[in-house]
Amino acid sequence: MTESYVPTAEERAKHYSAALDSVNLINSAKPDEISQEEWSDDIERNVQHLELMVAKDFWIDEDMKPLRDAITAGRVIIK
Repeated sequence: MTESYVPTAEERAKHYSAALDSVNLINSAKPDEISQEEWSDDIERNVQHLELMVAKDFWIDEDMKPLRDAITAGRVIIK
C-alpha cells in the first residue's frame, strides 16, 4: 500500500501559487511576439496543469473557482 502525499502548508501554498500563475497566463492576452500555435500550446499546457491541481485531494481552504474558471476559458481558446 502506498501512502498519500500530504504537503506541508508551505508546499501547498507553493502549489497554489504556481496554479495561479497558470490562471494568470490563461487570462492574459496573447503576446504579439508568439504565434497563435505557440499560444495555443502554452494555454493547453497550463489548462492541463490546472486540471491536475484541481484534482489533488490535499487542498484545505484554497479557492478553486479561479482555477476552474481558467480551465473553462482555456478550453475555449484551444478549440
